Amino acid sequence: MSDVIINPFDESGFDLATMTTAINLLPNQYGRVRQLGLFSPEPVMTRDVVFDESQGIITLLNSQPVGSPAPRKKNAKAKIRSFRVPHIPYDDVILPSDLQGMRQPGTLGAKTPESEMMKRLTEMRASHAITEEHLLCGAIKGVILDADGSVIYNLFTEFGVSQKVVDFALDVDTTDVSAKCREVLRHVEDNLMGEVANGVRCLCDDTFFDDLIGHPNVEKFWLGHAKAVELSGSGADPRKGFSFGGITFEEYRGKATDPSTGNSRPFIGAGTAQFFPMGTMSTFKEYFAPADYIGLVNTLGMPMYAKQVLAATGKKIDILTESNPLPMCRRPGVLVKGTI
Repeated sequence: MSDVIINPFDESGFDLATMTTAINLLPNQYGRVRQLGLFSPEPVMTRDVVFDESQGIITLLNSQPVGSPAPRKKNAKAKIRSFRVPHIPYDDVILPSDLQGMRQPGTLGAKTPESEMMKRLTEMRASHAITEEHLLCGAIKGVILDADGSVIYNLFTEFGVSQKVVDFALDVDTTDVSAKCREVLRHVEDNLMGEVANGVRCLCDDTFFDDLIGHPNVEKFWLGHAKAVELSGSGADPRKGFSFGGITFEEYRGKATDPSTGNSRPFIGAGTAQFFPMGTMSTFKEYFAPADYIGLVNTLGMPMYAKQVLAATGKKIDILTESNPLPMCRRPGVLVKGTI
């Protein structure tokens, strides 16, 4: 009788549905923008996201004699906008040489196929996570970039609005930094267009943050804030939330390797800051399209997908993962860039 070769991955625990669930449940080690809860998830069934932009017209109404005809409401024409959801595949392969005679790290036993699969999924999950963070950060800046730095969408161009830039002039000791903050707040409020917000937050690079807290008109507030955090015994890092002028400032250090150059690229540019409203209802969305598999056509998208495929030769097992996210700021007029 011939021997039966068993594929250790040919189990229900390694099918598309279960592996997709597993990779989505793995902890996300990256993602401050994601942690803020700014973007609400929106699964879609298509590769394109289409929505109507309608600017409501609000007017003052004159009083009229009783019985006289009422003026007609003027309705704004909706503009249809369409965006293609980025497709981000990322694959790996497990070879016999990855397992044969290999010791499981931290043990004396042999490496198992199951542990190797989970190790690969964890590493691939981390790459998808930092990629998602990069896209989210682009959405709050108004320019969504691909991994190589090319522009996927310039939201200011797409929506026909001008980007607001506020020069904080932090290199001038006499600058009224509070007035600069009010300029940001007023601009955000004016561009909410009927939306609600419960505050404005700023993510800035370390140079902008250091210049801010070291400015003569801000320094005393920073010292008091840092001292209060120290006395509270909470162990919190005051860089994660310093309130001044009605805005919460936070130092943001997100960065990743640019695959086209091999150099590390920060997500927030040097000497800059990005301001955006918090607590909105529909301004920030993250759309998820379904994976590129026949069995998932016209299904609601998930944040990430994973599956394994045994080669016909039996010499390797391909691990296929993909994500199809599109973070979107649907009112880019609320986004403000700050410079030193």
